[in-house]
Parts: sequence; structure tokens; C-alpha cells
Amino acid sequence: MNRLASTTYRPDIDGLRAIAVLAVLLYHAFPVTLAGGFIGVDIFFVISGFLISGIIFDTLDTDRFSFVDFYSRRVRRIFPALILVCAACLLVAASFCCR
Repeated sequence: MNRLASTTYRPDIDGLRAIAVLAVLLYHAFPVTLAGGFIGVDIFFVISGFLISGIIFDTLDTDRFSFVDFYSRRVRRIFPALILVCAACLLVAASFCCR
């Protein structure tokens, strides 16, 4: 059963991501006027759940699912950005604390 595998490009998902980003940005720009702007975060959670579910179901259908493989792929995707953000925060914090 093909569940629109995560390896295929989905322009509709990019459109939803753009809407989510705009909702959060507009909320931060006009918090009093647009009080419901954090709906963008909810949209991101739904998109992530949809994509990750597709990955899990596709690997389960072909008997290739492994928790170790699944989480190692998540770590390889997320940790480079995490390390960069943490390093930047440490540098900024050090510049403020160590004057």
C-alpha cells in the first residue's frame, strides 16, 4: 500500500509550512491584533506527524522498521542544527558575561 512515501516531493506540504511560518511571524509582529498566531506551531506538529507516520508505515509495510535506524536518522537530521544553535548561544552568552 503506497502512502505517498516521504521521499517524494510534496509542494502542498511546502505551502502549509509557509502558512505556518507566516502565522508565527505575524503573531510576533502584531501579538495584540493577531492573538491566534501560534496556530502555526500546531500546523508544524501536524505536518511532522504526517511525514513521520508515513516513514514509519512505509518501513513497516516492507518489514524494514528498526527503532535504532529510525532514531539515528532523526539524530543525524536534527543534531547539526542543534549544535550550531547551542554554539551560537554559548558565544553570545559568553560575550555578555565575560566583558
